[in-house]
Amino acid sequence: MPSRLPLAVALAALLLLGAGSLPARGGKIATELLAPNFSASYLLFIDTFGVFLSSRSGAFHAVVHNPGGQQDRFYLAVLHAPSKTCVWVANRGAPITDRAAPLQLTAAGISAEDPNGTAIWSTPPLGEPVAALRLDDLGNLALLDARNATLWQSFDHPTDTLVSSQRLPAGSSLSSAASESDLSEGDYRLNVTAADAVLTWMGSSMYWRLSNDAGSTMDRGGAVAYMAANGTGLYLVAADGGVIIQVSLPPAKLRIVKLGYDGKLQISSFASANSSATPMDGGGFAAPRDGCALPLSCGPLGLCTPKGCTCPPLFAVSHDGGCAPSDGSTPLPAASCGGGAGDAGGSPAVSYVSLGSGVAYYANRLAPPTLAGSNVSSCQALCTSNCSCLGYFYDESSLSCYLEQHKLGSFMSANSTSGSDSDKLGYIKVQSSQQSRSSSSSSSNSNLIAILLPTIVAFVLIIVISAIVIASWRKQERRRRSGRDVQLRRQRSPSDSAHLVRDVDDDSDDVVIPGLPTRFTHEEIEDMTNSFRVKIGAGGFGAVYKGELPDGSQVAVKKIEGVGMQGKREFCTEIAVIGNIHHVNLVRLRGFCTEGQRRLLVYEYMNRGSLDRPLFRPGPGGPLLEWKDRMDVAVGAARGLAYLHFGCDQRIIHCDVKPENILLADGGQVKIADFGLAKLLTPEQSGLFTTMRGTRGYLAPEWLSNAAITDRTDVYSFGMVLLELLRGRKNRSEHVSAGADEASGSSNGTTGSSSEYFPLAALEGHEAGEYAELADPRLQGRVVAKEVERVVKVALCCLHEDPHLRPSMAVVAGMLEGTMELWEPRVHSLGFLRLYGRGFSGPVDGGGSEIKLKRASSPEDRSGTTTLTTMSGWPSYMSSTQLSGPR
Repeated sequence: MPSRLPLAVALAALLLLGAGSLPARGGKIATELLAPNFSASYLLFIDTFGVFLSSRSGAFHAVVHNPGGQQDRFYLAVLHAPSKTCVWVANRGAPITDRAAPLQLTAAGISAEDPNGTAIWSTPPLGEPVAALRLDDLGNLALLDARNATLWQSFDHPTDTLVSSQRLPAGSSLSSAASESDLSEGDYRLNVTAADAVLTWMGSSMYWRLSNDAGSTMDRGGAVAYMAANGTGLYLVAADGGVIIQVSLPPAKLRIVKLGYDGKLQISSFASANSSATPMDGGGFAAPRDGCALPLSCGPLGLCTPKGCTCPPLFAVSHDGGCAPSDGSTPLPAASCGGGAGDAGGSPAVSYVSLGSGVAYYANRLAPPTLAGSNVSSCQALCTSNCSCLGYFYDESSLSCYLEQHKLGSFMSANSTSGSDSDKLGYIKVQSSQQSRSSSSSSSNSNLIAILLPTIVAFVLIIVISAIVIASWRKQERRRRSGRDVQLRRQRSPSDSAHLVRDVDDDSDDVVIPGLPTRFTHEEIEDMTNSFRVKIGAGGFGAVYKGELPDGSQVAVKKIEGVGMQGKREFCTEIAVIGNIHHVNLVRLRGFCTEGQRRLLVYEYMNRGSLDRPLFRPGPGGPLLEWKDRMDVAVGAARGLAYLHFGCDQRIIHCDVKPENILLADGGQVKIADFGLAKLLTPEQSGLFTTMRGTRGYLAPEWLSNAAITDRTDVYSFGMVLLELLRGRKNRSEHVSAGADEASGSSNGTTGSSSEYFPLAALEGHEAGEYAELADPRLQGRVVAKEVERVVKVALCCLHEDPHLRPSMAVVAGMLEGTMELWEPRVHSLGFLRLYGRGFSGPVDGGGSEIKLKRASSPEDRSGTTTLTTMSGWPSYMSSTQLSGPR
């Protein structure tokens, strides 16, 4: 207390000087401090446009603010003076309606009054009398007591904006303004959770996550304590001060993070607090980056395309700036929920208008389906029986149903989104025109349609005929070019450099891939690896060696051996995929080498190696992987796979998810590696990807059938990895008899014993509601019981035999983080695990039988079969042998 007395005396003196210089009306702007018994109104300070208090440097102003110059809504606000940006508002829910109504600063705090003198807003009751109102150079408006202690401050009550040094704690949010001139709370929120920062619309529809943003990186795992911005970027920070997720930005003295009334999160950067212009060197940040991902980018029911806003095929521009059905029917409002839940608006004449193909909805990108494994009829019936349902989307490829409820926003072109949005068909629930319009209006619409219909039909015919002519011309052109290309290849002209990647039969070294990392010579590779002296592992195509670049950074060099035709193709695929992907949970390609038959890839080095080492064989002196580290690995790997599936321009399926392909490094870094088996899929190609590839023990059941391979195949493999993380050992350890061991010269110590098949044990534990016993016994109870249950349930959901019932990796990541509702496993879709379990616990009948699978849907798979051995009549792909299907 004594140490604060000199400061209190100085404050009192400054207050007395300030009080003597302040006029009673017609205002002179005070600097930094104001004493109680002060009044301000827009009319009193009309010459300064409502400004009555300035920070010491003049960077921030306290003001009676009328945004947009309107004269019926006034707010107590703090503005960044140079840019006129409102960074905080007090009475956003209760604006002052008269420019003469005063704001009062008294010993009890601040209050705002309406014209008749009734207080409409005030600061909460305070424990001590107010001695001063202070506005500092950080933009913080605070009430101080006589000892200079803070009684209340605006930084503790953020509205739609954060400034540098201000924190937004986990569990709190920013709320957008309703409009540019109406600062009441709008429909958008920036929520900071314990795991992430997300943008939502109407309280539930998520349309952006910081962890999924291309500009963000994750430094470590852990619970988020708060979000803040400073001179180097935007951060999610843990309670110990460590950075969890960050967005790095060019250096700046001041950041203003603002959630706009349109739902866009904007970060403005200023060279100094008194600067009025944002820097032109990329100092800004906007999310979501795709404007079409905003919920109302083109108004209700509007269609956002790369070329601008339009309407879906059977819709026309409406009076509210969006779109409406062109047949005169009316979309049902959410207010139609008045009676029972089964009464869709109280009208039997409910029908649906199709949105046509190629139309997606922003909310479905991060949301789990409402119903899985259903047909389109059951999806429509579900929407009809739910009065809050305004429409639905049905995904034909995954048999998933998405209900759109409460309020509909804009649609987006599926061609501009990643994933399989083009497979979704959308329908809007409408009410017939006879019930929503008068007969004269209906007649007018009918006449209009009768006039326009012939014109539309003629226009469509012209387009169709033109498209046929153009397609025929292009086909002939391709044939002519193909003939020329064949002739050029036969000539083998030394000056020919037209091919970016030569034909796989060409043995030349001239492999050119624009935009990829550094191309090294083999001599440079030998120098950096000291002639391949330190071997750190082995992959599917060869060994991995430790190396060092000239700048001192360590790398891992994969030396691919025995490259045939397929090897070259997969080598080029790996370069094309990894070289253009940058994500905190995906290993980065630093360079490559191709000389003759030599094929090498240079990766960033992960000093802790692959997950299987600390998980399965930590060694006598090696540290055991603790539970928190396992959860961090699970979340990090899930985020990496989710980015492959949904964050890239085209969907990428890894096809070989296993602990050996999950790499670790100091600082909690987790990265997915080995994309040599990955495929880039367009929606047209997804049904053709049938070549079997991957590792036994992690292969999904659909590899053994003619079902198309989708991203849900990776989900199955990840479920197997989750169970291994939980238990700390391989899911399977095949029964081998002593005689078989002797015959094969093996001494693996499994003579005559049968090993438990852990996925079956996990299923039985779930059915019994007993989860604690499933955790790694080596941890001796050092686990979080709720997290163990969550991991088991998520893993079993990933293992559903029906791919359509498995969650997407984005949903898996959200469930593991705790930011999405936890799914319940469907036991009826997990019965196959009992067959696998019996295959491991009993003898093999007759030594096993063989089945042949023919998968010849793609051009390179036109011939060949895959032979698999079965145990007790069920496929035994539960060993560690690497598989690759017909070449």
